Amino acid sequence: MKYSSANMRMWSRLGPSGSLGVAAMELGSQNAETVFLTADMTFSAGLEKFRNTFPERIFNVGIAEQNLIGVAAGLASEGFTPFVVTYAAFLTGRAFDQVKVNLGYMKLPVKMIGLNAGFTTGIMGATHMALEDVAVMRSIPNITIVSPADMTELVKSVIAAAEIDGPVYIRFTGDMNQSQVYKEDYDFQIGRAVTLSNNTYGGGGIALITSGVVTASVLEAAQRLEKNDVRSRVINMHTIKPLDTDVLESVLDSDLIVTVEEHSINGGLGGAVAEYLSEQKSAPRLCRIGVNDVYPHAGSYQFLMKENGLDTDGIYSTVLEKYREVVS
Repeated sequence: MKYSSANMRMWSRLGPSGSLGVAAMELGSQNAETVFLTADMTFSAGLEKFRNTFPERIFNVGIAEQNLIGVAAGLASEGFTPFVVTYAAFLTGRAFDQVKVNLGYMKLPVKMIGLNAGFTTGIMGATHMALEDVAVMRSIPNITIVSPADMTELVKSVIAAAEIDGPVYIRFTGDMNQSQVYKEDYDFQIGRAVTLSNNTYGGGGIALITSGVVTASVLEAAQRLEKNDVRSRVINMHTIKPLDTDVLESVLDSDLIVTVEEHSINGGLGGAVAEYLSEQKSAPRLCRIGVNDVYPHAGSYQFLMKENGLDTDGIYSTVLEKYREVVS
């Protein structure tokens, strides 16, 4: 796998499904025990090339998400490395019991790919939005949870997941022609956050902790804050479980900590950070930016991101307001 600038630009244009197809081919070439399973989503998951190249290593179980997990668990128990791919809303909702028992309890190394998480298929309404998937998966022991910041990190996440000795859930947000957070290769490790920018040396300022493709908007908001003499650091907490508590400890001297996620403010990244902060002797104020405790109506991806304050303007305005409250 070459993480060249040309490839990284290409993956951003391809979006989540196309980038998954790239990672799948890499994994299929590396390990004959890698298999993919889908719930009638081979084409939309970007797996047609994998199917044509390795036809005996891909299984379509139909629109039957519970069966999807059961079959994958059986393959894992026989020594295969199964990747299951379907809508995040259905993977974490309809198949909750199978995930809990076969993967969490039995610790079988099935790698779950939650396609179309967040508002990606928002035009289809609340039934297809995955805004509580991280909260659901966080409640199950033994499951690693990753939310990539861009398509390069998506490719790295999928390939790294194959080496984890246990179940992994990777949520895919965004669509084609995504913004690039990374334009050159970098060291990616599951469980280790990445500091993307920092002008808070000496303490204070704002710690912006984020995950998913909203990270690009958080970086833009941080640049606007800097123009208004507000110091900040941006941390890509791509692994939500387990959290990188070393990085969290390093931001305890901030004036304000802000979490930003394309997920409910309940139980996701913001909830995980809040739990950590609640156990510290002293901690700065926390602001959680995400989707409030509502079912959003149907709409396009960009419209829903803007309406829920997850575009650059919304993030910037909310952070600046909260920061002024803290320092006034």
